[in-house]
Amino acid sequence: MGRIKARTLSGFMELLPARQAQFERVRDTLAKTYELYGFTPLDTPVIESSEVLLAKAGGETEKQIYRFTKGDSDLALRFDLTVPLAKYVALHQNELAFPFRRYQIGKVYRGERAQRGRFREFYQADIDVIGDGALDIINEAEIPAIIYKTFTSLGLERFRIRLNNRKILNGLFAVLGLTERAGDVMRTIDKLDKIGPEKVKTILVEDFSVPAAAADRLLAVIQSEDPLAAVESFQGKDETFDLGVAELSTVVKYLGDFGVPADHFAVDLTIARGLDYYTGTVYETVLLDHPEVGSVCSGGRYDNLAEYYTEKKLPGVGISIGLTRLFYVLQEQGMLNEALPTAPADVLVLPMTDDLSPAIAFATACRAAGVRAQLYTEPKKFKAKMNYADKLGVPFVAFLGEDEVRDGVVSLKDMVSGEQEKVALSEAPGWLRKRVEERSAGAPIRE
Repeated sequence: MGRIKARTLSGFMELLPARQAQFERVRDTLAKTYELYGFTPLDTPVIESSEVLLAKAGGETEKQIYRFTKGDSDLALRFDLTVPLAKYVALHQNELAFPFRRYQIGKVYRGERAQRGRFREFYQADIDVIGDGALDIINEAEIPAIIYKTFTSLGLERFRIRLNNRKILNGLFAVLGLTERAGDVMRTIDKLDKIGPEKVKTILVEDFSVPAAAADRLLAVIQSEDPLAAVESFQGKDETFDLGVAELSTVVKYLGDFGVPADHFAVDLTIARGLDYYTGTVYETVLLDHPEVGSVCSGGRYDNLAEYYTEKKLPGVGISIGLTRLFYVLQEQGMLNEALPTAPADVLVLPMTDDLSPAIAFATACRAAGVRAQLYTEPKKFKAKMNYADKLGVPFVAFLGEDEVRDGVVSLKDMVSGEQEKVALSEAPGWLRKRVEERSAGAPIRE
């Protein structure tokens, strides 16, 4: 049999070790931030019954899903983390404490056309708060705080969280007589940033028969610099609209108390996410210096997470970060913090004597002190050993020769500065840990 050409499928990302270390640092930052807010980690199967995954799906989802049979089983790879969450909560509803707060960072699969920055296998990083019958509005106000904390912990500052409430849009359409064309109108106004208000109006009027006066009034409101003031003239005309304004006002009121600076969020009535899913507050987060990327974190409030699996009403609110895509963009824009160490070890221990006991003991002591130590015993020349350390990017190399063993010291070489000094064996693990911690300090991203 001839050799098979090694290749990675289009739309699937593989990283070299240093990049993988950077990815894991970003991933760990998200997990730690989510845990600060009381979210519990959750993992669900990558493979589910197709019946379960496609309960609510249709159209494009069915076209993109990876589906296969094994024996008599009709199976599919999960295409997001929300549907598996719905199944999980429906299955375990009697064992969970509500509100149930979970985070999940895992791979999902979509058989769409692979293109730059778009993947067929990718990580999503989600949080959701699920209520039992009801869920307080304060949960919707806390979500932007979590977004803000997450992105600043990553090292980003130039971003903005955009907020809206689906009830406001639905109410506006009702007042303007556009309810029957709501879907078409929403999809059209979602193009405002790309094609501008004049073209949006033309499409509304000519393609969807929206009266010109109604189109002008709608565009005036949603493009206002102070949207909450602009909607005042509509209040009292539709119950759903009034409720949406009250909810959005409550969310905005508490953002400062949650620690979100005023320049990091904005009410934007053009956001119209999930026509058939979101029912209250909706969120989109954009990088101010890279608007072409689009939303890097989005989500919102929904009325009934698991309606296809249980009669119990389970409202919730959540967000999702496309982690693989975000990492790809950060890498492409040169925003990853290259100063942080990416080596698999903090110190490479090189025995210089026939008896390996001193080197093994030193590596063991380092690990006990929380210093990642790799013992290198391959029969290579000294230059090859140093090249190995250099290629891995290991920050320190430890030499233990006969002189060091006799004197109870270890020679430690800083691979960045080139400096070398002898440190007492008993003190060396702490010496290394301090310097490694200093070099590891900092956020994963540099703007």
